[in-house]
Amino acid sequence: MPAFDTPLALIGYTTHAARALRDLGIIALSVPTDDLGKVLDACRPLRFTGALVHPSQEAHVFEQVSPDAAARRVGRVDAVAFSGSLHGTFAQADALTDLLNDSGYASRGASAVLLGQHAGDLALALPLARLGFTELGVVAASAPDAERAARDVPAGVRVYPLSRRDPSVNDLAGRADLIVLTAGELPPGLVQPYHTVIDLTGHANVSGTGAGSLDLRPLPLRRLARQLAHATGQRFHAQDLEGALHALD
Repeated sequence: MPAFDTPLALIGYTTHAARALRDLGIIALSVPTDDLGKVLDACRPLRFTGALVHPSQEAHVFEQVSPDAAARRVGRVDAVAFSGSLHGTFAQADALTDLLNDSGYASRGASAVLLGQHAGDLALALPLARLGFTELGVVAASAPDAERAARDVPAGVRVYPLSRRDPSVNDLAGRADLIVLTAGELPPGLVQPYHTVIDLTGHANVSGTGAGSLDLRPLPLRRLARQLAHATGQRFHAQDLEGALHALD
């Protein structure tokens, strides 16, 4: 385990979480949330290395830091690095990419459909486009939201932004290999036995369709590993973070 001589700020977390992080060699301190701008400004001269942000504070911290592209897409920040200026990120999207990549899923040359409601929730899955997919459907409640999300798809990927009401959605899903649900419901009959489904809502029922699904249980650990890497500059193995994750929950 790495040892740290500079503290990590916990924004919105309890002292119980701080104790759990100390088991990882991290000096962690809960800080006030009343005036986040002043608190964050005070952390730098006190040599804090960074901060972990509770979900209840993610939107507030976003307004006080310089967010990266992942954070700007969702309008939230879950980890901050105090390196020169305040650099914020939102780690879940990259954690999902790690999970799919390490699962052995054959994404290179495959096609996928991201099905959500708005550009913000679709952003949680957009980094998957970096894994070698050649075709990507981006489906939102409205065509403008789909088009807004599709702007972040890497060059070289054929992208089709559509509204949920567009009849072409079924055709697009019919030739897709992967279906990713980021918000809302799965339309009846959309999922077929040859699909793999990633359900970020936790509410979709694909039993009886014959489709496979990605096990998302390791995702919170992957996300915490990403958050700590951003906030401390050090890498942690996800499997070593179980105790800390329970305390942060």
